Amino acid sequence: MMMLKQNHKLLRNGFTLIELLVVIGIISILAALLLPVLATAKQKAQQIQCVGNLHQIGLGLQSFVANNHAYPSAWAGTNNGPWVLQLERGGFDNSKPKPLFFTKGVWLCPAARWRADDWGTQTNGHKTIPSCYGYNADGTASGNHPNALGLMGQFISISQGCAAIPETQVVCPSEMMATGDNPDGGVFFMRWNLQHLEKKGFASERHQGKVNVTFCDGHVESPTLGFVFTNESDAARVRWNRDHQPHRK
Repeated sequence: MMMLKQNHKLLRNGFTLIELLVVIGIISILAALLLPVLATAKQKAQQIQCVGNLHQIGLGLQSFVANNHAYPSAWAGTNNGPWVLQLERGGFDNSKPKPLFFTKGVWLCPAARWRADDWGTQTNGHKTIPSCYGYNADGTASGNHPNALGLMGQFISISQGCAAIPETQVVCPSEMMATGDNPDGGVFFMRWNLQHLEKKGFASERHQGKVNVTFCDGHVESPTLGFVFTNESDAARVRWNRDHQPHRK
């Protein structure tokens, strides 16, 4: 009899099945409430880090312009390479950039994601690697247009690349975008349609429908994807062009 009473007491001190289910239910509700908050906090932190990256890129751009009185060209020939390499050397004073430097540090957006099937193998056998940030080479022109209104520069030859755009040709540096988030994954920041950007790099998820951009004077803004890539107003279009004109078709 004494043993039965002790066992009964132990059972009463434990959880009943109903009580256990109630506890599990409460934990599930709390988890459901907290997960969106944690996800939002993570997205906000990634947004802040990306803005910080582009701020540093803006400072590097200002240093390059101060030293050269011109902006990096899209391609500076065999010896100097693409804009990102020019900026790493002439803006960040890194004379010997490491291989794939453009996938690390300030060049890496923590929120960037890519669709794996869009990044295949080149003919030389090397894996194609997407770039988080692109350069405004063409302005509102497209496809490496000979009269590009961005920062590409005037094409000279394959070996010499493009002549750099003098700083005096950028009419309003505080209103011209130089670099920005590039869900396309290429090295150039262009007026892609949103379906393309969504397909290539989950554009709307990257920064909750916004895109971080650095202007020629070094400051950073976070306008909407639509305003940057597809809006046809004068206010949207002039931000692409160094002469600060909309250049309608």
